[in-house]
Amino acid sequence: MNHPCTSPASTALLKQALLLAEANHAFAWATVIRAAPPSSAYVGAQALVAHDGTLHGWVGGGCARDIVVRSCQEAIRSKQSKLIRISNEAAGSESATEHHAMPCASNGSLEIFIQPVNPAPLLYVMGNTPAAAAARQFAQLLNWQVASPETPLQDCSADYVLVATQGDEDASSLEQALGTQAKKILLVASSRKAGSLLASMRYLGFSEARLADIDSPAGPDILAQTPAEVALAAVAGLVHAHRQETGRPQTLVASQAEGQINSKAEPPSAPAAAALDSSSYINPVCLRVIDPATALHTVRIDGIDHYFCCNGCKAKFDAEPAKYLARAGKADNTPVAKLIAATSRVMS
Repeated sequence: MNHPCTSPASTALLKQALLLAEANHAFAWATVIRAAPPSSAYVGAQALVAHDGTLHGWVGGGCARDIVVRSCQEAIRSKQSKLIRISNEAAGSESATEHHAMPCASNGSLEIFIQPVNPAPLLYVMGNTPAAAAARQFAQLLNWQVASPETPLQDCSADYVLVATQGDEDASSLEQALGTQAKKILLVASSRKAGSLLASMRYLGFSEARLADIDSPAGPDILAQTPAEVALAAVAGLVHAHRQETGRPQTLVASQAEGQINSKAEPPSAPAAAALDSSSYINPVCLRVIDPATALHTVRIDGIDHYFCCNGCKAKFDAEPAKYLARAGKADNTPVAKLIAATSRVMS
């Protein structure tokens, strides 16, 4: 018998789903799996609810529509499928079923399965290293979206950023990543280097809340040695961060692991902080901590000395002095005495 309502295989619904997927928008399928009369819905009736609440298809009249739309949007936010029951009958004992009262006087009954479809996370990998290339390949195997290295980071609304520069513009890359809306930033670096980079980011004025979004080392310790192994660990860290963000129910072991992961973004360890004393200076070009007494170049501007560790940094400064003076001006004073005090307060 032909039914005037939309069927599960509706071409219109499939086209709408494809359009939303191509636009990288979340949506949810709602499928009627049980319908007790009187009800205008039928088993197999299906609708698609976009992230903004727009409903396409049919899973019942106005009595069920608002409940279905609201439930679909909740499923999209939680990224979890669920079963809802709209009925005034006595609620059963099924703990996995979400119960709603039927607002219509007809007292029909519906059970609807809701399945969210969320876009795959978008990853931006910074670096031209072998580890960066391998990380892109691993992420693609997981069906993640991976931004092209040629795409500027500021033009890419990445969910996650992996900094795998490994000695090539580490500080400036991390600074760029922190300036985005990325949920997590994973940094491939040793503990000592990570501590120094975190201190540099504090110098630039990034808040502790934002610095807590950095995970370093990037991923679990698998005793990685080769670039591919480093990339494997980093991508495992990305998966962990993404699963935490989706709100997956956690066991006691998972909760303990979460505490371990989050602890990696804490302020630098005592040895790293000890490297910064009142006479230290952060090179505004490479953001490395240097001793003014051993600096290769010194430039005095407006009565303030700026120190550079190498010819390359001095050349970059000379080419764009305004850029690096603005960076140096983000701190209250150039010799970072206040940075040391702030770091000591956090660590205490």
